[in-house]
Amino acid sequence: MDTSPEASSMAQGLRIVRLVADREKSGRQLSGVSQLAAELQMEQSRVSRLTRELCDLGLLERQDRGPFRVGPRFFSLGASLNTGWVRAAATELEQLGAVVGHRARISVLDGYRVILLRASSTDAVAGGFVKPGMVTPVWCTGAGRALLWDYKEREVQALLKDVNFIGVGGPEAAHSTTEVWELMVRDRGIGYVAAVEEFEHGIAELAVPIREAGGGVVASLSVLGVRAAVASNATNIAAVLADAAGRLGSVPLDQRDPLQMTALSS
Repeated sequence: MDTSPEASSMAQGLRIVRLVADREKSGRQLSGVSQLAAELQMEQSRVSRLTRELCDLGLLERQDRGPFRVGPRFFSLGASLNTGWVRAAATELEQLGAVVGHRARISVLDGYRVILLRASSTDAVAGGFVKPGMVTPVWCTGAGRALLWDYKEREVQALLKDVNFIGVGGPEAAHSTTEVWELMVRDRGIGYVAAVEEFEHGIAELAVPIREAGGGVVASLSVLGVRAAVASNATNIAAVLADAAGRLGSVPLDQRDPLQMTALSS
């Protein structure tokens, strides 16, 4: 797994959001910076910086320097997890994992980040941080580039213009928007995303977009495994991925309830 400072900040930020959400759900007293820092055993200055960023993203909110609550983006993400195709994905992911023999994931786009919605049971890596809500970069993951499948070059450049590529990802990660675009052009040529050692050392990730009935990309479906095992069977795995993504995209969307919170708080 990526151990860069940016990846560490993502993980710590998610821990903060989860703690705030758990407190609010259980009716316990809500927390400010000092209480969060103490409970999470983190430096108060770091918690202060991360909570400001989380508030800017809308995942947390705070009034008059009072305690933190979950913000509107948290609720909108929770609502998106109640659609028909995401509920159907649990069974689809397990079947996919069984067929290809590797980990399977469904992810969505959040700016230049990717948020994990669901993962197969085979993704329960010992000691790993693989849970719904996990955040990874869009440019050096298969799931991320599949979410950008319909983007034009200028849109990719605009999305990634402020990204710091240095120190993020695995040995084959792109280090500029130009390199990201070149990889996307290559991937479109073969019909699926192949991200080999771009995020994790020794790991290959294959991914395809999931499209809703209107044709727009709503999520990505990916498979991850040891480089040699995935690369040697990439064409067959990609075909299975495409079939699964087609089935998920054909599931009608249900009415969404913006007040329901699911994966991030589960």
